[in-house]
Amino acid sequence: MIIRPTLFAALLTTAALAQPYKTTPIQITADLSEGPRKIYHAEVDIPVTAGPITLTTPKWIPGNHRPTGPVDQITGVVFTADGQVLPWRRDDVNLYEFHVTVPKGVKTLHAHLDCIVTARVSQKMAVLEWEKLLLYPVGLPVREIQIQPTVIVPTGWGIGTALTPLGEAASVSTSAMPGSSTRYAATTVEQLEDSPVITGQYFHEFALAPDVTPKHYIDVVSDQPEDSNLRPQLLAELNNLVHETGAAYNSRHYNVYHFLLTLSDVAGGEGLEHGQSSDNGVGEKTFSDATRQVSASDLLAHEFTHSWNGKYRRPGRLYQNTFFEPEQGDLLWVYEGMTQYMGNVLAARSGLKTQAQYRDILATSAANLDSKPGRTWRNTEDTAIAASILRGGDPAWSNWKRGQDYYQEGELLWLDADTTIRKLTGNKKSLTDFHHIFLGKGGNTGPVIVPYEFKDLVHDLNEVVPYDWDTFLRTRITTLAPHADLAGIEQGGYRLVYLDHPSATEREPSAQRGRNAGPNVWYSLGLRVSGEGAISDVRWAGPADKAKLAPGSKIIAVNGQVFTADGLKAAIVAAKGKTEPIYLIVQSDTFISLVDIPYFEGEKYPALQRIEGAPAYLDDITKPLTTPDPASLPSARTSKAASE
Repeated sequence: MIIRPTLFAALLTTAALAQPYKTTPIQITADLSEGPRKIYHAEVDIPVTAGPITLTTPKWIPGNHRPTGPVDQITGVVFTADGQVLPWRRDDVNLYEFHVTVPKGVKTLHAHLDCIVTARVSQKMAVLEWEKLLLYPVGLPVREIQIQPTVIVPTGWGIGTALTPLGEAASVSTSAMPGSSTRYAATTVEQLEDSPVITGQYFHEFALAPDVTPKHYIDVVSDQPEDSNLRPQLLAELNNLVHETGAAYNSRHYNVYHFLLTLSDVAGGEGLEHGQSSDNGVGEKTFSDATRQVSASDLLAHEFTHSWNGKYRRPGRLYQNTFFEPEQGDLLWVYEGMTQYMGNVLAARSGLKTQAQYRDILATSAANLDSKPGRTWRNTEDTAIAASILRGGDPAWSNWKRGQDYYQEGELLWLDADTTIRKLTGNKKSLTDFHHIFLGKGGNTGPVIVPYEFKDLVHDLNEVVPYDWDTFLRTRITTLAPHADLAGIEQGGYRLVYLDHPSATEREPSAQRGRNAGPNVWYSLGLRVSGEGAISDVRWAGPADKAKLAPGSKIIAVNGQVFTADGLKAAIVAAKGKTEPIYLIVQSDTFISLVDIPYFEGEKYPALQRIEGAPAYLDDITKPLTTPDPASLPSARTSKAASE
């Protein structure tokens, strides 16, 4: 078909008129001023032409790996044009879509919507992941739809986000309460969804690594005023982290980077990656001292690494043109697994955890995988493919079902790859060389996405050192193996062993799993049990399973005494080397039964033991690649506080 230039120009004009939001930004105002009341509001102005239009909210949320768009919480939806309320109808199949007919002569469609927010809010803070309020037309890839955001927060609250502000915040009066409004530069729907906002009364922003370009910040909000004023030592470790990522990945793929951190026992936890920021939520005292910090020592390093691995380089079928098309997770053992590996390694290199703590945590992770019998029927690749149905859920028999094991399985796989490269090259090369190729392609860029496939991994690994990487990778993700891949640990100069006492890291208060923490008897009796005796999981084919214990039951007594965590551990110690079983009284539903567990091997806790004479690659891996420069550390407290 031949199209004359005049006709071609006319077709382009028609296409632009049909989709004006491709060139004229949608205007969205997110009002978080009623966050403490668990509700957000949005006003959205969409450039339109007359006729039917379909609008949607996001369904598949990048980083969640499943359809978690909160359409069920979006309410109060009203469409108007020139002051007239327009009727709308939800799509009968895709419940995320709204159908509206735009009257003749109307150029802007206004939408109001509310979102009921049940998490990530407290009386002192609020977090906005944009799927809660986003509304935009279907028909174009989200990277092509222009949108300009404005955010309203309660008066006096500070804001943290990677969005680019236009001028200073202005006071506004909303239908809810007085607040302050900040307008941001136009972006795309894809990038807006990737740019969360945190806000709070107790807000601090600290500049990190001032000698590094682009700029880096950590923005903190907390429920208590003292918590958002981070310790100088933590800031120094985060400063190290910025430098260590430069050495590890030899590139930056953002225009600015903001660690967004919420400290609250009310607002809930989070760890969600974004290209130019990360949404991190932990308990209010988690970073108050070095001991408490260990429990979340890899969080910021993990989510930061995702800016390279997951955001910049993303599995081809995990990256879709819209937020409706299902994501395919078969390569999540790279996206999440490699990030799990590097998050822990970078945390050790930066000082967020010690090398000894790194080894203790790795031992626990490896032992947990090694004691999952579900690996005999479900391989690692299937845990990735089935990611959207394996997140969350009941812990009962989860070791047989398996969960998101592509995280930890991937960690062991990439440790195996790292130590294999070191072994093949006499420790002259490492996974760092691979990262410089795979994650550093194109040098420094803005927040762009470069998809990849399995063959690209093999190609870039062979660029580092020739080897049968295709078989290496496929074997580890597709084989049904009764044991975890411990080769990387052993090539790294250590072996997984079980001791009769917990590691120093597990003994620290930060390792305790809350007020209701129970004894660690998973590697001995094969039970996950709370401090009150409630059984959440039973290890398939373990001693407790053979004794016919079941998840959901509760241990009432041990050896004739009322259940306590210490009492159960004492019974395990007393039975070691004996022939008398451990006697339990167990409640299942409304029934009481007697259960004998013939277990005589004593307590078991995982640890890594040095292999004498073997190269200590694991120690080399966790050594810093950079030397901190005192002049590059954050000067005192370079922060802005909304409320002191």
